[in-house]
Formats: sequence, structure tokens, C-alpha cells
Amino acid sequence: MVDLFGIPQSNSRGRVLVVDDEADVRKAVNLGLSKSGYEVIEAEDGKKAVDVMSSGDNPLSVDVIICDIRMPKVNGVEAISYFRKQYPSRPIIVLTGFPDVQLATSLMKQGVADYLIKPVEREKLAAAVDSAMKQYGRV
Repeated sequence: MVDLFGIPQSNSRGRVLVVDDEADVRKAVNLGLSKSGYEVIEAEDGKKAVDVMSSGDNPLSVDVIICDIRMPKVNGVEAISYFRKQYPSRPIIVLTGFPDVQLATSLMKQGVADYLIKPVEREKLAAAVDSAMKQYGRV
């Protein structure tokens, strides 16, 4: 599909950056969100996500960031702190296999849009992304 000026237009509902050190999790999230109409970019840890977001002259345009907590190099808490400071208009959803009520409460107070526990159903994840986009006016 192209616009009036011949520029290709995407039918994507939005672009999501998925940050998780487990390749199987990234693949499952990518597949689920792609089936729900989202374009997905993957990063295997917080450092790679920071590099992806800050590469080039313009930061990668993403609508939502989904981030694991326990990862090598730059962990999720450090990555989330960086994203909140550098990209405050980007909603962040935590997706972790290690539920921690205190950490969840702390992250939610810092502006994290949602805190989900693995494994998560595709519909619940897509609904969380939809909600985060609406909450942050990215729709």
C-alpha cells in the first residue's frame, strides 16, 4: 500500500521492541504480536536494546518496549531506567519469569505501563500493548 505521494505505508498497528535474553521467548512474543498486527524488533539483552534505540542520527522509532528483568550485560532494571530517562514517551511493559511484588510496585511507580509474568497468552500481551499505546497517546 502507498500513500498519495507513492511512499509505502505499513499496515502495522505499531512497532514493538522486545528485549529478552531467551531466544525462544523473543520468538514466541514476536510471533504472537506479529499475528496481532504489530511489527517486532528484537534485542537479546539490555545493552543491545540501548544500542538499537540509539543507533544512527535518529533513535529507532518504537511505540512500545517489552523488557525482561533478568538478563546479562545490562539487566532489565538498568535498561528500563535508561529508557524512562531517554525516551519518556515510550511505554514500557515488563515481561518476566520471576514475579516480584516489590519490584513490580517500584517499576509501576516509575512509570512502567504493565508488569506481566511469563508465560503470557498472546491475547493478554496484545491487549497490554494496545493499552500502553493508548495510555501514552501513541495510537
